[in-house]
Amino acid sequence: MVEKQSTMLALGTKTPKFNLKGIDGEMYSNASFEDSKGLLVMFICNHCPFVVHVKDGLVEMANILSEQDIGVIAINSNDSSQEKYAEDSFEKMIEYSDNWGFQFPYTVDTDQSVAKSFTAQCTPDFFLFDGNSELVYRGQMDGSRPGNDIPTTGVDILNAVEAMLAGDSPLDSQFPSAGCNIKWIPGEEPDYF
Repeated sequence: MVEKQSTMLALGTKTPKFNLKGIDGEMYSNASFEDSKGLLVMFICNHCPFVVHVKDGLVEMANILSEQDIGVIAINSNDSSQEKYAEDSFEKMIEYSDNWGFQFPYTVDTDQSVAKSFTAQCTPDFFLFDGNSELVYRGQMDGSRPGNDIPTTGVDILNAVEAMLAGDSPLDSQFPSAGCNIKWIPGEEPDYF
């Protein structure tokens, strides 16, 4: 299990454009969240041990954010056409979403263009944008990793949201997320990989 870390996209970056199919058959784009006070974009997948480790805390955190009128979207960019990553197929996404209790759109980035536009590197990888579509936080959900005893609370993202809603500057201390690398289509890996 090779651990990759977030690229830490520059704060202030505008939300890259996306238009992705959700497991509910609906399409989700930037416009779907234009009335929200912010947007948390999460790159996750079904099988990564790092995602499985945080899933309960992730669902709880997403529910808290929804109550605060923050949009939440999850994106699976893994290449599930490779047999070894078949666990990340669209059908399996539906199954995992039901089992894990996702209340947010879970979408698929089949050509991986959205992951590349965000410079997403690992699963999970998180990007928080404010009401002006500017990046105010990126990196880890919290310090919890498989094998350490830190609870999965989403504290880093929740603190960033609190600062954002209060109109404060982005938090100074932002740490990269860590996880499995996104499973790129062979030969189409991004420059930053």
